Amino acid sequence: MGSQDCIFCKIAAGDIPCCKVYEDESVIAFLDISPLSDGHTLVIPKAHFERFDQCPPQLLADIVECTAKIASAVVSGLGCDGYNVLCNNGAAAGQEVNHVHFHVIGRNSGDAVFTQWPAKHYAEGQAEVILNRISKNL
Repeated sequence: MGSQDCIFCKIAAGDIPCCKVYEDESVIAFLDISPLSDGHTLVIPKAHFERFDQCPPQLLADIVECTAKIASAVVSGLGCDGYNVLCNNGAAAGQEVNHVHFHVIGRNSGDAVFTQWPAKHYAEGQAEVILNRISKNL
């Protein structure tokens, strides 16, 4: 998908309306249209990048700075007990719009938004093998 077909690019350009929470020269934040909780906000760069690892370092810094502001405002404004910050990259990770974006999801105790974390344990020696495979690509 190119930027001309991207719904988030259209939102950033003002071609599609949104409930805008914040905007500056490089980032825009707006309420998710299918929220997991009240105040569920998306933070996106105005420039089109599909994945987090494709963004230039300064843009990542701008996105993270904005995400922190939004998280603080969601917690303060809605009286949340906490929040999640999520960035899904690729369809296998649940990314539905191929434009990098962060979800800020306000949380309250017992809200049942995320009820399970499918953690596992490494088999003997498996962690070292995985560590080596990752390290070789840094």
